[in-house]
Amino acid sequence: MSEPTPILDVDLVAFENGDEAARRAVVDGTMRSLATGFVYVRHDLSEDLLDDAYGRLAEFFALPRERKDRYTVPGANGQTGYTGLLVETAAISDVPDWKEMLNWSAPVPEGHPLRKRFPHRYGDPTLPDEDLPGTTELLMAFHEATLGLQRRVLRILAMGLGVHESYFDVMLSDGAALTRALHYPSMDAAPGDEHVWAAEHGDINLITALPRATAPGLQVKVDGSWVDASPPDGHVIVNTGIMLDHLTNGVIPPGIHRVVADGPGERHSVVQFCHPTPWTMLAPIPTCVTPENPLRYPTITASDRLEQVIWEINLVESGRRLD
Repeated sequence: MSEPTPILDVDLVAFENGDEAARRAVVDGTMRSLATGFVYVRHDLSEDLLDDAYGRLAEFFALPRERKDRYTVPGANGQTGYTGLLVETAAISDVPDWKEMLNWSAPVPEGHPLRKRFPHRYGDPTLPDEDLPGTTELLMAFHEATLGLQRRVLRILAMGLGVHESYFDVMLSDGAALTRALHYPSMDAAPGDEHVWAAEHGDINLITALPRATAPGLQVKVDGSWVDASPPDGHVIVNTGIMLDHLTNGVIPPGIHRVVADGPGERHSVVQFCHPTPWTMLAPIPTCVTPENPLRYPTITASDRLEQVIWEINLVESGRRLD
């Protein structure tokens, strides 16, 4: 049996500061790795910022349930505020995930058309400053730093796709990037007893960034087998989403993954979903449509594609497909 396609590690700073050969090596390595939907990217995020954000979020999830529930936003469909255990459900599963979440995004000014049309995605974040003062300032700094990194990674992908390096920059202007802190509770399982915290799925967005997790558990489906995601130190895990698959006409597939507990212990992680502005038209890039790879996806708005997936994963409060 052949070995699964490897997940490679690349250096973002080498792409930005290196000569043409170094830049091309990063682009080539990234595109080869994204056959798995995943790549490990050496980052320059502040470790102090990561320490402070992850520490604050661990404090939040340790609060009593009745305190966390105060940050639930009715009608938000998992796009802001707190979401409890056993709600979000992978599209292919009938079993809700064992995870609780805190979600936040960057607001836009009052009167902005995006705020009027998508209030649950562009309003002021609902974060636990009442219980943990200073949380909003800290977590918005994390959000902006991670979004900056994602914008830079997408420039690598743009070059690999044969479009201008700034191609994705336009669709990220006032984009709906969503940061999600996740707590997977200890399942009290014996070592070696596998428990699926979050079932197999692909993300909806362009790319997702995971700077750190407090325990193993993320697995990637590569060539039909599950492979542990184990990045080198100082690397962020980046995976691709359904919207990028759509834009690239299937050239870059979504990274299929799950989160699994192998024995006792809890897990904390923070992911950031990089979304285009909701009114972006997801039309396959011309360089990705060839006689060998004919057009496979019709054009759809990013907001409509997101709404489809929110329904599929059981987050529409007024019409849950699973109770």
